[in-house]
Amino acid sequence: MDIQAQARARCQWLPDLEGTDTPRYQALVDQLAADIAAGTLAPGERLPPQRLLADALKVTVGTITRAYREAERRGLVEARVGSGTRVRSASPEAPRFHHLSHAAEGSIDLSLSVPIPHPWRAEQLTGVLSRLSQSAQAIEAALAYPPEQGSPASREALAVWLTRQGLPLSAEELILTAGGQHADFLALQALVQPGEAVASAALTYPGMIATTRQLGLKHVAVPMDDEGLQPEALERLCQQQRIRLLYLMPEHNNPTGARMGEARRHAIVEVARRHDLLLLEDGVQFVTAATRGTPFYRLAPERALYIFSVSKLLAGGLRLGALRAPANLMPRLTAALRAQCWAMPELMTRAAADWLTSAKATTLIEWQWQEVAARQRLLTERLKGHDIVAHPCGFHAWLRLPEPWRAVDVVARAAERGVTLLGADPFCVGSQPAPQAVRICVTPPAERARLDEGLTRLAALLDEEPRRISPLV
Repeated sequence: MDIQAQARARCQWLPDLEGTDTPRYQALVDQLAADIAAGTLAPGERLPPQRLLADALKVTVGTITRAYREAERRGLVEARVGSGTRVRSASPEAPRFHHLSHAAEGSIDLSLSVPIPHPWRAEQLTGVLSRLSQSAQAIEAALAYPPEQGSPASREALAVWLTRQGLPLSAEELILTAGGQHADFLALQALVQPGEAVASAALTYPGMIATTRQLGLKHVAVPMDDEGLQPEALERLCQQQRIRLLYLMPEHNNPTGARMGEARRHAIVEVARRHDLLLLEDGVQFVTAATRGTPFYRLAPERALYIFSVSKLLAGGLRLGALRAPANLMPRLTAALRAQCWAMPELMTRAAADWLTSAKATTLIEWQWQEVAARQRLLTERLKGHDIVAHPCGFHAWLRLPEPWRAVDVVARAAERGVTLLGADPFCVGSQPAPQAVRICVTPPAERARLDEGLTRLAALLDEEPRRISPLV
């Protein structure tokens, strides 16, 4: 039996590419779509390995690779390292990220990046809402449609506050959004066209991964080092394909904690200008001015957007964010926002802006930064000797696991001990392999002692030997 016959006998799915004038890779994708629609291929069914299918069809491996990539872009299949390429489920996919706690009752939740609980938050918001309820002007404004960019007063208040934090901005540069996640979605929907790609670090915010999937956009993973995504790798990718927008978290990458130096930022701007990339900087993981580098909108104002949100500073439930954009992009953003929801409700934006700019909020935010720094020091002490990346203002730290630990085992065994963690898988772009690491959030427990207990349990776990799996015979 020759190689082709052997390969055909081993393929559980074998498309017929004869009698078509379309390119082979496209014909293969069309056949795949038809077989999925007809039920010939069931959700979750694994497609033949690329080399095996190439031998069976007498085409190059490159043809099969291109076909599988196009099928993934169209949402027909999903590729994961270690499990191959499988038919994507027709039912709504369970989200790989979430904003609500999935911790078991009684577990110490170290999985979510949320503000530290404190009674001041409820007290201060109550005061803000009480004052607004007594303001006839505020009530009247809340009843009227605001402009698409948001009310001038709220945008001005945010611009002044951000300028005082070392982020000089004007109200005209801002469009108000329903939080940082909405700003991500708005920017991609308005500024990236079908056929163009979005790039980010290979490990990135799951909300951005979800946004590209929802919009049907190709998401390109850029290799990383200790400062985040590598400019040289970005340059190579831009030479190979049309990338329209680069998503960045230069201050505190989620999840790796990587911080980008000034030289790295300038190098990325050079690549962006050579290839006409838009730069979308996510500043939701807000840090102090003393620890912050130069924002990209200051380095490349003509192409850089910046996202701000009150979710990490005050409360996630307020859902107020702001997107800074160049003037030439603002009409496209306002048109997209108008089509979505007209504008952000003035009652919410006014309440959040009044709270953020109050003296009491300043006290709360300063307390939180001090408490976060203390918790990061505690984490470093409890996990001394382990490979940890952290930021003094960061809500999380990144723990690279020692051999022979695997992230899935650490997450599972930590859960058995009443500690909830998050592995790397939700942060992986496309089919990128997940590193053996876990994200540890220091902010969910209301009391530092509760965090200490969780870290102590985790340290004890890491001191043990991993469970050994018997080899298959």
